[in-house]
Formats: sequence, C-alpha cells, structure tokens
Amino acid sequence: MNIALTDLVSKFLVIIWPMLRLSAFLAFTSMFSIRAVNLRIRIVLAFTMAFFVSQQIEIPSIDPLSAAGVMEVARQILIGLTLGLIFQVASAALVVAGQAVSGSMGLTMATMVDPNMGNVPVLSSFFNILGTLIFLGIGGHLVVFGLVIESFKLLPIGQEFFSQDMLGKMIHWSSMMFLGALLIGLPVMMTLLFINVGLGFVARAAPSLNIFTVGFPALILTGFVVLIMSMGNNLSRIQWIWAQSFLMLRSYLGE
Repeated sequence: MNIALTDLVSKFLVIIWPMLRLSAFLAFTSMFSIRAVNLRIRIVLAFTMAFFVSQQIEIPSIDPLSAAGVMEVARQILIGLTLGLIFQVASAALVVAGQAVSGSMGLTMATMVDPNMGNVPVLSSFFNILGTLIFLGIGGHLVVFGLVIESFKLLPIGQEFFSQDMLGKMIHWSSMMFLGALLIGLPVMMTLLFINVGLGFVARAAPSLNIFTVGFPALILTGFVVLIMSMGNNLSRIQWIWAQSFLMLRSYLGE
C-alpha cells in the first residue's frame, strides 16, 4: 500500500509542473479566461494537456516544498502568465478600437459590463466577439495549444527563462494594442473627423442653428454606415493581429 501511495505521489509531482504553467496560461489568456469557459473546464483542460505533456518530455524531480521547488512554482506560473499576456494585448487592441470608434460617434455612454474588461462601450464588446469568432475560425486555439505545449521543449522545466531580450520583446509587443486599434478604427475616425470639420464651418456660418440636433444623428448614422462598409477590411486586420500574436509567441519562445 505504501509503495502504491509513493508511486501515486511521484506521478502527481510529474504532472503538477506542466499543469502549473498551463493553468496560469488558461487563467490569464483572453480567449480562455471568459466566463463561458468556467473554472472546471479550465482545470480539466489543463490536467489533460499536462498529462500528455508529461508523457513526451523529461521532467526533473523537484520537491515542491523546498526552496528550489517554491521558486520553480513561481517560475512556471510566471511563464504561463507571460504567454497569456501576449493575447491579452491583442484583445486589448480590439477594446481600444471600440472605445475610439465609440468616442468619435458619440456612443461613449452606451456601455456594457464585460466580465473581463469591465465597463466597455458596446462597439468594444462587438469587436471582442468578432475577434473571438475569427480566432476560432482560423484555428487559433489549435495553434496556441501547439505552441504552448512546444514551450516545454523550448523552455524546459527547471531552466531560467527571463532575460532582458524577452522583456524588450514584451515592451515592443505592447505597441500592438495601439497599432491594431488604429488600423481598425481609422476609417470611421477619419470620416467622422471630416464631418465634424464640416459641422464646424456650418456652426460658424449660421450661429443661430442648433448644430447638435443635426450633427449628433449624422455622426451616429455615418459612423455605422462607414463601419459596415469597412467591415471586410476590419476582418482582415483582426486576422492580421492574431497572426502577429502567433509570430510573437514563437519569437518569445526563442524559435
């Protein structure tokens, strides 16, 4: 009985190390941390992936109650959080794009309670849902899982991973939050800018005219028309953002 219990504990210690990294990734990444993927699903998914990973790689024997074990626990959680941060930046680009477009159209007050992002404009939620559908449509979940599992070979358990080069890559990648938002929201924002300029000339030429009663509906209507017309290009831009996320993850892993 003692031998069976010892074997059970040793097998658990083999699975626990990859499970820490996978659990932290699933808890922090934008696509799998939504409320639709509840805690039980994430635990089962992380345990299943950790079991298959433990069969493919050699995991060192580390006592989790020792000082080295505590450091390794923190290291594996930090790796998972850092990998998830890459996709958090991509999702933040969609939210910032929705906020910029909503501000240009005058829909800033039309907000929704997003469990992940908090109170965000309705267009941010729309872009977020659209980005999730595109992510699943291009097989992004399969690509992400493949890269995360491959990270155990490129960043083995028990090895230092954080360096100044990786920190520089993360800081450089954070600019995608603004670049992606600019690419998505630029058509609507530029069109509404010219309309605002025209309304400014009208208000200057006819001061007695209540420009808000004319300009506010015009901005909303024009914004939705331009948004619908540019939706095809926006889909390509969102797909490009996810593709850049995959490339960034590969670069971060040292490929």
